[in-house]
Amino acid sequence: MKIIHKGDVHLNWLDKLEKKFGRFAIPNLTMYLIGAYIIGFGIYYFLPGLFKWLTLEPYFILKGQVWRVISWVLVPPSGSLISIIFIVLLYYSLGTALERAWGTFRYNVYIFSGILFTVIGAFALYFIAGTGMIGYGGLFSTYYINMSIFLAFAVSYPDMELLLYFIIPIKMKWMAIVYAVFILYDFIAGNFISRVTIAASLLNFVVFFLSTKKGYSPKQQMRKKKYQKQSRPHMTYSNGARHRCAVCGRTELDDPNLEFRFCSKCNGNYEYCQDHLFTHEHVK
Repeated sequence: MKIIHKGDVHLNWLDKLEKKFGRFAIPNLTMYLIGAYIIGFGIYYFLPGLFKWLTLEPYFILKGQVWRVISWVLVPPSGSLISIIFIVLLYYSLGTALERAWGTFRYNVYIFSGILFTVIGAFALYFIAGTGMIGYGGLFSTYYINMSIFLAFAVSYPDMELLLYFIIPIKMKWMAIVYAVFILYDFIAGNFISRVTIAASLLNFVVFFLSTKKGYSPKQQMRKKKYQKQSRPHMTYSNGARHRCAVCGRTELDDPNLEFRFCSKCNGNYEYCQDHLFTHEHVK
């Protein structure tokens, strides 16, 4: 559940995008990513002949195999069963926490921009190297996109502790530094292709946190949500619901995936669901 507070007058590019396209955001996107990893891992082990048809190969895409623009997301970040289990458990927790903190739309933008930048990077490499890029599609996976999720979570919750190998407690900020060192080493030690792959996959992290000069960072968003929660009128309705759309009357009990916000332009505490936030008549 997200709230627009009356004091929020600045709209950055994410706010503007959300105003137009917020209703198309995919809830629980992390579950779909994890599902893709599991499917891809199964194909990798049980249908290896099919696996080569999934990779991100611009040469073959331009020859008509357009499904590769999407199917490469099925390429698992690791070929190890233990690693996949660890990734599923870890990134389900991190991804769902980020979606709750940022909101469904912002989390969607973050993930899909990472995917988009990776595709753009692959095509850029192809146009530079030509047919020399054929066969390198396996380098493009969601490994570094997962890394961007981890870094984003570490920025949002730097002092939260994680149990390394389920035993050793360590703060997220220190783990992020370790991950950053590994990424830097891969970038320096790798060839031109691997450098472009890393840079493209992590570009969403850079753009997301640096492009909005006045406004958006995970820590700011977390503080904002905490303040809004404290300042919001504590209302409950007869059926026990805490949120109800002033237009359609739906509550979170009708659909747990609904998101509710207070309108900054209405005179009073009027709350709306995601379907009516931008279409209702403002109360003056």
